[in-house]
Amino acid sequence: MDVEKAPAVTEDATAAAAAPVDTVDPRLLVRQRGFAGYLGDLLRRLRSGELGSVPVVVGLLIIAVVFQLQDSAFLSSNNLSDLFVQSAGTGLIAVGIVFVLILGEIDLSVGSVSGMSAAVLAVLNINHGVDEGLAVLLAVLTGMAAGAVHGFFFAKIGVPAFVVTLAGLLGWNGLMLQILGPSGTINLDDDGIVAQLTNHYFADKAAALGLATVCVLAFLGFSLLDARRRKAADVPSRPLSEIVLRTVVLAVPAYAAAFVFNSYKGLPLAVVIFVGVVVAGDFVLRRTTYGRQVFAVGGSSEAAARAGINVPMVRITVYALAGTMAAVGGLFFASQINAANQSSGAGSLLMNCIAAAVIGGTSLFGGRGKTWSALLGALVIQSINSGMALLGTGSAVRDMITGAVLLAAVVIDSVSRRTQKTAGRA
Repeated sequence: MDVEKAPAVTEDATAAAAAPVDTVDPRLLVRQRGFAGYLGDLLRRLRSGELGSVPVVVGLLIIAVVFQLQDSAFLSSNNLSDLFVQSAGTGLIAVGIVFVLILGEIDLSVGSVSGMSAAVLAVLNINHGVDEGLAVLLAVLTGMAAGAVHGFFFAKIGVPAFVVTLAGLLGWNGLMLQILGPSGTINLDDDGIVAQLTNHYFADKAAALGLATVCVLAFLGFSLLDARRRKAADVPSRPLSEIVLRTVVLAVPAYAAAFVFNSYKGLPLAVVIFVGVVVAGDFVLRRTTYGRQVFAVGGSSEAAARAGINVPMVRITVYALAGTMAAVGGLFFASQINAANQSSGAGSLLMNCIAAAVIGGTSLFGGRGKTWSALLGALVIQSINSGMALLGTGSAVRDMITGAVLLAAVVIDSVSRRTQKTAGRA
């Protein structure tokens, strides 16, 4: 019987098989093609479900066009400036919600925590004569403690976050009513720190232009520094042309906002604080070990634990952060009415804060989100409220429209995740 001989393996074939295969980072290929490469990459990302902030930005533009056609006062400087200021309270609370949603959890107590913190401030400062600065600090610490309690029961005891924070919603609201006492309303000092949060404006035009310039130059500087660091490490980095383009894209809305503010009363203190908190939160999430741990726990708590991450501690600190931001937001709402009363933190505040985070682009399924989502989402909600107020539409219609926008955001998020899985990018 003849046995077939295996074909001889040549030395050249052996060498070819043993030779390392050079792989090229796809980002390098995109950048080598210039603008056409970036455009093609953007379209590919959109087709694969990586929508980013595109839907909410498009939504803001549609809202602006629709309400401007209905009432020309919508895009006036005074209305836009007030819109930004009124978005601050909701947006600050939504920043804390973003961290919680990245964990894949929920916090139903932020409205009650914000009201309770405002009540603590008012009672300490007005009724007991405590220095307002100290009263503000104690009010914020109260919110932090409440959030830490929620995190402890969730992370250490194993009680579902929904149940814990629902109990907090009821319990902290009751404590707020108890703190306020029979009068139910405590007026704040008209010239105090809290009153100035939403009522102080930097009238000098250089303030708004200066802040816009600082933001743009800081973005440019950090981008150049990051590109230099990555190039030194021999990893793909953004070319100078892309950095310049991104800086211009940021400069347009920054200087447009400065123009709007200077056309009214000047740069609002509330906007400075709000943007500062958003930037700080973005830095924590994207540039620190703690931020990476939050994303890791939100992606898979079991995998995070195996990687050595202290999952319970991350969860407790995230809820403590959410409580802190709820307290800060509560002070901003107290500043708007210059009082703490029985309606503080009630009504649609909770739903608006959660809706702001989700509408802005934070996923309800965990593992994905940015603090900028809080800013964009808060602007969407306040734009709807402002436009409806100009048209004299009742709160019932406003709630229905906000609910529809929230549903649309969740649907987009769900479809986006499904598309990414299909494209193998989830």
